[in-house]
Amino acid sequence: MTMKEFTRLEDKRKYPRFHMSIPVEYKMLKSSPENRKGSVVSDISAGGVKFICDEFLALTARMVLDIALPIPDRPISAVSKVAWIRKLPNGDRYEIGNQFLEMSKDDKERLANCLNRMAIAI
Repeated sequence: MTMKEFTRLEDKRKYPRFHMSIPVEYKMLKSSPENRKGSVVSDISAGGVKFICDEFLALTARMVLDIALPIPDRPISAVSKVAWIRKLPNGDRYEIGNQFLEMSKDDKERLANCLNRMAIAI
């Protein structure tokens, strides 16, 4: 990748990303609650998350995410869509990039506070 290509890739990012490992539960938007699955977020921003799952998910598929921020309260919830998907080299696992679509004002504030604390700690 040339520096010009790298710069263009970075310019597409609206929000800074933070690498962290935190639990996430997800389900497809219209599926029942017992269809929830778990994973671990590998990076997070105000605009979305990246995590690994064991199934192929269609681009633009809508999901409900419950993300356990490192704050001893309750998880934040968001409706998101699959923005990109990449098959991992070993096995049937996929890395998923999710874009947040809907989140309560309270959860947005809690996420922003967590990300601000992480930015200060860097």
